[in-house]
Amino acid sequence: MVSKAIAFSAPLNVALALGLLSATAAFSVAPAFAGDCPAGQAATVDIQEHPSKPVGVTDDVLSAIDLSPKGEAWKGNMLRLRKLVVQPGGVVPWHEHTVRPANILVVEGSITEYSSTCKVGIEHSAGDVSVEFGQLAHWWKNNGKVPAVLYSADILPPEMREDHTM
Repeated sequence: MVSKAIAFSAPLNVALALGLLSATAAFSVAPAFAGDCPAGQAATVDIQEHPSKPVGVTDDVLSAIDLSPKGEAWKGNMLRLRKLVVQPGGVVPWHEHTVRPANILVVEGSITEYSSTCKVGIEHSAGDVSVEFGQLAHWWKNNGKVPAVLYSADILPPEMREDHTM
């Protein structure tokens, strides 16, 4: 009876050990996620040329909330939800996010981001989310054959109300 228990537990111990080893290996290597700068391509200065005007892109504000009632620190800030459609060859021009944090969701097509933090273009496909905050400056181009549809949620500070650089 005891030998059966030992014989049964040996494969179980091996399976547990292999599972633990696999889990350890998975967490010890930095994964590359879709929409991230590829390994070894990070940059600390802007090294790319960049456009200053939009081309082939529509930018529709779907909703906006005045955050002023939340207190003095929020006075004049707007929480916006926008839909951008970037046609093939279209461009969202160079802009920065030091004062305007945003989350971008790609819902259709794909689009390439050219960032001050990466030496090469970063591909974003449907389902990818791009977090835009801090010292990030970048521009986007649709290098594909179909329109790219993006949803942007951002906080627009009062000093940018008349800034139409997207």
